[in-house]
Amino acid sequence: MTPGISALSAVPVRAEPSDKAELITQLLFGECYTVLLSQGKWLQVEGAADRYVGWIDALQHTPVAPAYFAAWCAQDHPRVLDVVQAVSDADGRTPVVLGSRLPFFDGMTLQLGDKSLFFNGAATNPAAPPDPVRQVQLLRKTGQLYLKAPYLWGGKSVFGVDCSGLMQQLYGLVGVQLRRDASQQIGHGRPVDFVTQARPGDLAFFDNAEGRIVHVGMVMDEGQILHASGEVRLDPLDHNGIYHRGRQVYSHKLRLIKRLLGE
Repeated sequence: MTPGISALSAVPVRAEPSDKAELITQLLFGECYTVLLSQGKWLQVEGAADRYVGWIDALQHTPVAPAYFAAWCAQDHPRVLDVVQAVSDADGRTPVVLGSRLPFFDGMTLQLGDKSLFFNGAATNPAAPPDPVRQVQLLRKTGQLYLKAPYLWGGKSVFGVDCSGLMQQLYGLVGVQLRRDASQQIGHGRPVDFVTQARPGDLAFFDNAEGRIVHVGMVMDEGQILHASGEVRLDPLDHNGIYHRGRQVYSHKLRLIKRLLGE
């Protein structure tokens, strides 16, 4: 298996080897992956962090050495805290979005394969000891930056994101790697018995008429939930589910709340 890294803002990952195929996720800048198969101009890849499998255009593949890949997988990396920033070298600038990884960042430069790039924006510090209070504060603050981002099935950026992609990105900023889909993310954390016991930062999961988990959001202050539905928005949350103020209906039926941080 050949390792690679996303050297672009957001590489689309598709369900099938076709430009017309469904977008199932994205590889943001700085994310490593392994190539599983090659078919024409398409490569089947598996994300190194969440093991999600899909197809990318071979023209968007940037190979890295096995030693680099192993080192990348062995540690957490700082993440971009600005909505949009840039990394640069003598050849030009590459835009990077909120939540993108900065591999081996030392406060000034990062290593993207065999290239050194400069970054002069705000970034997380994964070396800091975990502090649930500060983690929740960062989740709240960063969650607000995603407000009004359009819903995009398979998206993971402020320019288009789905419900589980939003949760994966937010929790990644506080050093917690979630799986990609809502039905997988429900396996993280500990159950919260009642919605009245929910705290900011908890994840709330919602099911459909068949009982399948189809939606996820993050509990915020004052009985609200941050989630992606049409756009990233704040809506009231109670024991029934999410209440859409504009439509004056419950849009999602609550199934379970899970706590990932703190006691």
